Amino acid sequence: MGGQRAGAHGFAGNVHALRGYVADDVLRERVTRLLERTARRADGLVNWLPTLHEPVAKIRVQWCHGAPGIISTLGDLLPESLLLRGGELVWRAGPLRKGPGLCHGTAGNGFAFLKLHELTGDERWLGRARRFAMHAIEQVEQQRIEAGRGRFTLLTGDVGVALYLQACLDARAEFPTIDSF
Repeated sequence: MGGQRAGAHGFAGNVHALRGYVADDVLRERVTRLLERTARRADGLVNWLPTLHEPVAKIRVQWCHGAPGIISTLGDLLPESLLLRGGELVWRAGPLRKGPGLCHGTAGNGFAFLKLHELTGDERWLGRARRFAMHAIEQVEQQRIEAGRGRFTLLTGDVGVALYLQACLDARAEFPTIDSF
């Protein structure tokens, strides 16, 4: 229970790997019980720390640690109250300064909005995903200026951002490597 709870790095990735082997209703009940108990709540928002003993000062809102990864990986198993409160946290936190990538960047967080759009049908979430996409494009351009070249990796580079941009155009929530190859 002290392990990470987001994205593919920990709890969410482990639960995602059980899909097809454990019934969704069983996964939903167990995921809900744990995530309700471990959620950090404040001002009507919700997030999950990487570990139960993580200092509150180190709270992160990124795909690999926190609400964005939980939503994009396990959103269909979450109760709507957690889902929407986590999504609102991601929106209020805004695009990440760390960069544009999937793992701990703006594009990864944006996938939470695509999942929320898929699950709720609310166009507001698609609009938010696309606003993050525009910001990620600016971040890629800025990084290229600073480094004199692009970043050529899936999770932290331009490839992941390109896949996110396509997902925004298609309004599809499948996260690369987790949901599709």
